[in-house]
Amino acid sequence: MSSHDVVITGIGLVSSLGEGPDAHWQKLTQPGLEPVLDATRFAPYTIHPLPEIDWNLQIAKRGDQRQMETWQRLGTYVAGLALDDAGIKGNDELSTTMDMVVAAGGGERDEAVDTAILAASEARNDRDVLLNEKLTTELRPTLFLAQLSNLLAGNISIVHKVTGSSRTFMGEEGAGVSAVETAAARIRSGQSTHVLVGGAFQTEHSDMLLGYELAGYLHRGPWRPVWQRQGAEGGGVVTGSGGAFLVLEQREHAVSRGRKIYAELGPVVSGRARRRRGELNAEIAALLKQAALPAGELLTISGTSGAHAATAAEKEAFDANPALAVRAFSTLTGHMKEAQFPFAVALAALAVDRKTPYPVFDATAERPFEGAPGSVLATAIGYHQFEGLGLIKAA
Repeated sequence: MSSHDVVITGIGLVSSLGEGPDAHWQKLTQPGLEPVLDATRFAPYTIHPLPEIDWNLQIAKRGDQRQMETWQRLGTYVAGLALDDAGIKGNDELSTTMDMVVAAGGGERDEAVDTAILAASEARNDRDVLLNEKLTTELRPTLFLAQLSNLLAGNISIVHKVTGSSRTFMGEEGAGVSAVETAAARIRSGQSTHVLVGGAFQTEHSDMLLGYELAGYLHRGPWRPVWQRQGAEGGGVVTGSGGAFLVLEQREHAVSRGRKIYAELGPVVSGRARRRRGELNAEIAALLKQAALPAGELLTISGTSGAHAATAAEKEAFDANPALAVRAFSTLTGHMKEAQFPFAVALAALAVDRKTPYPVFDATAERPFEGAPGSVLATAIGYHQFEGLGLIKAA
């Protein structure tokens, strides 16, 4: 044990299942829980939608709310939940010295303007002139600002007064893994004492779904659990809106202020296999060796996306390690891209803290876990690229 051990003292969660760690624990520990789905708005694609959220509870000023897209409001809201949970929100001394690492995607486009430009282009050939006209008459300067990936961190700083150093990683699950990995490394090295880390994803927007579908990743047809999409129409991914933020602290810092510790964050490792050369299976196996897994059965919270190739490789790696009792939470929440790994870490921390495993989320592919989990593995094997995992241990 070291004073620079990384511990988790705050958890903020939002998904289609609700908001907050307690709501998610209550839902996810119900055997046979049915997911919340919307199969009509974006047919033939199914999504897991956001629950009803009262933004005022974490973003008091309506002006702040109005200048954010839903994705930024969601991330700022979930960050507020984590800060509240850790007892930091409203404490100026802690907030102004707190560092932040955010996993973010691009901003949401103005679909109405995009549609108008495409419609006008059908009747005109001078499209360079058309675009200039629309740039000067339709597009707001603030729209371009709102699409910057680091605006989520900026809004968190404005609303919650988190004004230490700030970093933003961008790019699918890899951003979430790098964010947690970097935050933990800063604490272990003594560069930071407490860090806010996480991300959010809003899928209820056509351009977000378009990004997946252009490469053929989205599942089509009737919904299936994540492990049962092999061979089904489409690419296997069912997306979900949601977010996860964590407050990570040096153990000494958390103990000195008398905060409850959910769990300790152990090794976090990452890699980027050359998948076209068939290296993904070997990369996952190598990461499992690097993580210094404890002996005996190990509850594993998998962020697997359902994407056919990546999910098959992850399942093969798990099947080769019979000690791993896997739970693929995307079956119940959908795939949340940049927020996927922080969400997996949060669920792992809850299981360690409450000394209780989750029931199987898919009885056809997952097996029961007996006893109290002293350590839990969290994984995020990217649907397209990047792989990472972390070990969460009892504090």
